[in-house]
Amino acid sequence: MVITIPAAVYGGYLYRKRVGEKATGEAEVVAKTVIEEAKKQAEAKKREAILEAKDEGYKLRQEAEREVKERRAEIVRLERRLVQKEETLDKKLEQLERRDDQLTRKEADLTKQKERAEELVEKQQSELERVAGLTHVEARTLLLSNIEHEVRHEASLMIKGIENEAREEADKRAREIITVAIQRCAADHSAETTVSVVELPNDEMKGRIIGREGRNIRALETLTGIDLIIDDTPEAVILSGFDPVRREVARIALERLIADGRIHPARIEEVVEKAQKEVEQRIREEGERAVFEAGIHSLNGELVKVLGRLRYRTSYGQNVLKHSLEVAHLAGAMAAELGVDVHVAKRAGLLHDIGKALDHGVEGPHVTIGAELAKKYREHPAVVHAIAAHHGDVEPLSIEAVLVAAADAISAARPGARRENLENYIKRLQKLEEIGSSVDGVDKVYAIQAGREIRIVVKPERIDDLAAVRVARDISKRIENELEYPGQIKVTVIRETRAVELAK
Repeated sequence: MVITIPAAVYGGYLYRKRVGEKATGEAEVVAKTVIEEAKKQAEAKKREAILEAKDEGYKLRQEAEREVKERRAEIVRLERRLVQKEETLDKKLEQLERRDDQLTRKEADLTKQKERAEELVEKQQSELERVAGLTHVEARTLLLSNIEHEVRHEASLMIKGIENEAREEADKRAREIITVAIQRCAADHSAETTVSVVELPNDEMKGRIIGREGRNIRALETLTGIDLIIDDTPEAVILSGFDPVRREVARIALERLIADGRIHPARIEEVVEKAQKEVEQRIREEGERAVFEAGIHSLNGELVKVLGRLRYRTSYGQNVLKHSLEVAHLAGAMAAELGVDVHVAKRAGLLHDIGKALDHGVEGPHVTIGAELAKKYREHPAVVHAIAAHHGDVEPLSIEAVLVAAADAISAARPGARRENLENYIKRLQKLEEIGSSVDGVDKVYAIQAGREIRIVVKPERIDDLAAVRVARDISKRIENELEYPGQIKVTVIRETRAVELAK
């Protein structure tokens, strides 16, 4: 029994070994079959790929040959064109050479003719000099001198006649137009002045405005940018500042603080902020009111705000916003009389001094600033030009521009409209007399009518009647170029001849 079990185990082992060897053999046969099949498929795909590559190469070669043929044909065509152009250029070159030869021959002929003509002219001049007894230079100088004297005399007579006729007609027509315009525009004659003085209920309020160690006055000055002058003036505080809008903010804020009684830095800041908003609102309202009174529509909102700032700006004591309104009405009235564009004239008249609202913070004269501002907000070119030309900085090219300048002068020349300090007034009179005395032949000069007229007495033996006309015109041009003045200045030249005899 013991011997039988190992025999059985060994027999099972032999059986499994045979079965495994048989399975391995079959697997090897299958693997060989699969490998051979794969090789066959690989060979087939390889042959297909080679055929496809050959086919693609054939196509590419045909495409390349076609492109080469096309390029060769293009090159042949270009070569033909170049040959044709060369032939054309050769023909033109031949024509130019023939023309050059012809011109050279003509030039030589002209040179010969010119030389012959110069010889004839020299002979004629020599003969004339011999007959007249004068050289060519002497004769020419004498002739030019005589012609110049005659032309000057005739020109002076013509100028005098034309000026007299034009002046009479222009004065008559201008007087009518200006009279009608002034009558239709009922503006205030007296100038409005800005007084930056705040009244106090009592002198004790000065100490409260100053505050402990000056805290209140420092806060107010810092927030408004305005200097407060507290001196011995009874029951009054003076506000000093370059910006009229800031001065107005400081005035409103200080009056409210005095009325409220609570004066400390926090309260000052609150009141100043409210005053600034109130002034901004007033500025917009003033601008809208001015636009409405002038009858102007579709004005840019920013221009309206800037225009409103002119309410707090004065020029020689004249309120600039009221002056601008008056100029708009005058220019519009004169434009209507002349039959030109009333809308452009009024619009330019209202905006002509708008640069004065910004000239404290922007470099340049108010004329240039105003013109650039109007151009920025897309005003009509005619309006921009009238603004730029109303002080003569730019030559006026339209009737509307001339009317705006005239209306500006009329508004400034109204009695009491403007004032100037004594120093500037005296300097202007001295400059007027200096300009009048600088002309050769002037005897005496008088500046009269507060500098609005200059009378010049000339020496009759040095200056005749016609020369007096030139003297008046030359002096008026110098005054226009060298002086700044409101309105206009009349130049009168007086030439007087006296005959005195004694009866014995």
